Amino acid sequence: MQLNNDEIRRYSRHLILPEVGMAGQKKICATSVLCIGAGGLGSPIAMYLAAAGVGKIGLVDFDTVDFSNLQRQIIHGTRDVGRPKSESAMETINEINPGVEVVRHNVRLSSENALEIIHQYDIVVDGTDNFPTRYLTNDACVLLKKANVYGSIFRFDGQASVFAPHLGGPCYRCLYPEPPPPGMVPSCAEGGVLGVLPGIVGCIQATEILKLALGKGTSLVGRLLLFNALDMKFRELKLRRDPKCPICGDNPTIKELIDYEQFCGISAEPATPASNPDEVTVQDMKLALDQPQRHIKVIDVREPDEHQIAHIDGVPLVPLSTLPQTFTDLDPNQQYYIHCKSGVRSLKALNFLREQGFKYVKSVKGGIGAWAEEIDPRVPRY
Repeated sequence: MQLNNDEIRRYSRHLILPEVGMAGQKKICATSVLCIGAGGLGSPIAMYLAAAGVGKIGLVDFDTVDFSNLQRQIIHGTRDVGRPKSESAMETINEINPGVEVVRHNVRLSSENALEIIHQYDIVVDGTDNFPTRYLTNDACVLLKKANVYGSIFRFDGQASVFAPHLGGPCYRCLYPEPPPPGMVPSCAEGGVLGVLPGIVGCIQATEILKLALGKGTSLVGRLLLFNALDMKFRELKLRRDPKCPICGDNPTIKELIDYEQFCGISAEPATPASNPDEVTVQDMKLALDQPQRHIKVIDVREPDEHQIAHIDGVPLVPLSTLPQTFTDLDPNQQYYIHCKSGVRSLKALNFLREQGFKYVKSVKGGIGAWAEEIDPRVPRY
């Protein structure tokens, strides 16, 4: 392929780099990258790859843009709220560089479609935020011998690496053989994330992709880069391929994609909230608050900072982080409805209280988010 005059002007700062030059820029333009996720990490990745001239960018994302995304997902704007993320991201990429081919995969990546989608691209970049998709992406990349450029973020901490057993390095399973128990690791929606952090980690991932396309430099294959934004410190861990790894080891036992929800211990959603005996609805919680004669008390196990953002009048705050020290203030014979932001931490609190002998506790499904949506729209959603 030849670069036209407009492309030479656009990529001139690459062309004058001896490590890139005309030949290197042609390699970048001939490279295809699949970006799994068009959110916090996917935003800077896709935007910088487009600016660099990566010829084909695939976007896998089935979600829509929410107001809470805008604090960090810079590929989307206020006017995009409610739109499919893949559609919004494609428009932004086209504005940055109309010469880039953008392919939308407005689907949830699954064991049924992952191999078909991934095999169309040279490099895969993982911008996901959940463990089933991370393991799915890893296994599909190992089976197809594709480099998997990994990144993850939480609160003020980030990680990045390149998993590529076919290049002599380990895979994601070599680092994390087993997923954590469901609910053990909070999501960004539960724990928060510094808005600029995905920009830093995503730029590191984009850098690794360009180096792979060029065949230059020392990649993160065999290395895990750790970043703490509060301390502004980077650390590095050496990674080695596990010869007993079930997907990339000497005698692999995983030879096709599996059920990753089941592997990560995530059970199917019950048909209705009432079918889960440990949960009640926000309508049940409203009845408990409106009818004190029912002798059901409601407690909020979120943190004080969250309580300042949004709270339900008359519901006392008993933070989950302090519950091991404060549960003795509660009556083990009292019936409690426990709520948090979305229903994850309230289930943790329920399990803890059950272990302490509390028999009459229920978790409010959907938490204060469901309350704001279904009961009282005056309560802010965050």
